[in-house]
Amino acid sequence: MDKIVLDIETKNTFADVGGERNLKNLQVSFVGVYSYQQDSFLSFFEDEIANLRPYLQNAGLVVGFASNRFDLPVLQSHFDFNLMKLPRLDLLEEIELSFGKRVSLNRLAHANLGETKLHDSGLASIRLYEEGKFEELKEYCLQDVKLTRDLYNLAQRQGFLLVPERTSGENVKVEFTWPELFLPSTLF
Repeated sequence: MDKIVLDIETKNTFADVGGERNLKNLQVSFVGVYSYQQDSFLSFFEDEIANLRPYLQNAGLVVGFASNRFDLPVLQSHFDFNLMKLPRLDLLEEIELSFGKRVSLNRLAHANLGETKLHDSGLASIRLYEEGKFEELKEYCLQDVKLTRDLYNLAQRQGFLLVPERTSGENVKVEFTWPELFLPSTLF
């Protein structure tokens, strides 16, 4: 079984669909994936999303950032099997459970990897789509996939991530004790 890291971009905003409660009405413009088995990044534009199916069905683990709240529910309309039944690890959810607060991917990546997203606003991907800048959209999404993968790998290796405290700016060490399911030796 493969382990994948996944991120999606959408064509529209919550305002376009009547708020977060209608998130399933968002339309996917791009899906970026990293496959551990293939050691490669994969790209799926909106007309290629069906090609993502075997990667999801063969995933021993789907890693994401806000994937349980956003990516998988939005992506669900494209598949006839329940994506929430896949083994998954949502880094943002894990941080929120351990730290009690949410943090942006950009701030987390900067604190731990010294890297940042290509654009700090998710709205940038919608603008890129609307302007027909599809290669930039792809780069934007795959950078998020790379950051999520690298944060996951780092957390696995050292057992913690540094989470920037919003008010003080201090980095707080947040430890993770993930079940055996999330460790690489069980996936290959």
